[in-house]
Amino acid sequence: MVWDGTCGFCKWWKMRWETKTGDKIRFVPYQNVAQDFPDIPLKEFKKASRLIEPDGTIYSGPDSAFRNFFHAGNKKWHQWYEKYSWFESLCDLAYNHIAKNRSFYFKLTKFLFGKDPHQPKIYWFYYILILLAFLFLL
Repeated sequence: MVWDGTCGFCKWWKMRWETKTGDKIRFVPYQNVAQDFPDIPLKEFKKASRLIEPDGTIYSGPDSAFRNFFHAGNKKWHQWYEKYSWFESLCDLAYNHIAKNRSFYFKLTKFLFGKDPHQPKIYWFYYILILLAFLFLL
């Protein structure tokens, strides 16, 4: 898995995925390996993550994440991405939006899950409960 080593959002999620995939996937910043893949322009590495399989198959953007899940034992997301064009379009749109606003989404990630990707907290659940309690009291 090739990711942006200077991006806090990317690093948080990379660390989270490492806990799920164990040693099935090797994670490396594109800054360390871009030169090893001359067929992939540097701007493409900067734009989206890449999962490069041993057979040379390359998964990009959201499908690189879904392929991580695939190797962790959750095959449905990658299968949906390949099977349903509406799902692929929606995921690509969301991924591109997040990629362009990584700083904001990094803050949101830490707000919702905490700072430690190895032991994320479900803060979002408590926020929803507080909101529902507040609405109920109104």
